[in-house]
Amino acid sequence: MSGRDHPSADKMQAMDTLRIGCLGAAKIAPAALIRPARKVAGVEVRAVAARDRNRAQAFATKHHVPVVHGSYDQLLADPDVDAVYNPLPNGLHGEWTTRALDAGKHVLCEKPFTANAAEAETVAAAADASGLVVMEAFHWRYHPLARRMVEIIASGELGTLRRVEAAMCFPLIFRNDIRWQLSLAGGALMDAGCYAVHMVRTMAAGEPAVSRATARLRSPGVDRRMEADLEFPDGVSGRVTASMWSSTLLKISAVAEGDRATMRVFNPTAPHMFHRLTVGDRHEKIRGGVTYDYQLEAFAAAVRTGAPTLTPPSDSVGNMRVIDDIYRAAGLQPRQPSA
Repeated sequence: MSGRDHPSADKMQAMDTLRIGCLGAAKIAPAALIRPARKVAGVEVRAVAARDRNRAQAFATKHHVPVVHGSYDQLLADPDVDAVYNPLPNGLHGEWTTRALDAGKHVLCEKPFTANAAEAETVAAAADASGLVVMEAFHWRYHPLARRMVEIIASGELGTLRRVEAAMCFPLIFRNDIRWQLSLAGGALMDAGCYAVHMVRTMAAGEPAVSRATARLRSPGVDRRMEADLEFPDGVSGRVTASMWSSTLLKISAVAEGDRATMRVFNPTAPHMFHRLTVGDRHEKIRGGVTYDYQLEAFAAAVRTGAPTLTPPSDSVGNMRVIDDIYRAAGLQPRQPSA
């Protein structure tokens, strides 16, 4: 790690328990943090904070979290919290990750990392200077299925890679959901498409240029569907499809096409529920547990020993650059941090 030295491995290994505070009582928190912490050794959800203390208290009571704070700042000031999980709305990710770093806390930040690439670069610089662990919560990347996908491409079994595609489409029917709010950096590309962008970048192992993008809007400036064509420097082409409301109600997939064979993956984001991987006529079943468990294990290992992560801030900057470029190509503006 560049910047300041990472806290010594001896100090991290001496930490009996990694105590995590949750910023907000988000719906994703039970799946992404609470339940994994019960399975990952040496991890405790120590505290929760919400702008509505009653909501934080209800969350704490339901999930047996011992400490409740009435503000995010109070949680960051808590000396018994070593790290924070940041599942706040997209437009608040950058601000509160930076504040957590300033308070000396490690951060597991939900995707997308920030509102836009410029903010991601600022947060990445702060993370580098702090010597603390900052990890974007692309949980899919930590599952054995993702590792196998990368292995197959790298093995040469597909031949020379020609094309990569990823789709993340699901219905979000409630119009008042915060993921539709432009002021909170919402939109289909941000919330669903960030996965698809990350998958094609991972499979192609490179940073693409955006050649074309088309959006269908839910409201002014807010995309409900986005499709983008990409070109990687080595000649690999790509496509990203994202939707939270369109005729494509449900499609979660990844494809890597070579000149000898094609790999197709169904449900790379939640393979513990069900998945299907095929290479030509061959089918593989990848054994593994819940993606969020692997993610929390990786975060804890990074904090304790300085182990590298698969989704560091440098990777997050690359992802946000592509997202910004897709918005511009579709005639929309990149998202902005929430005021």
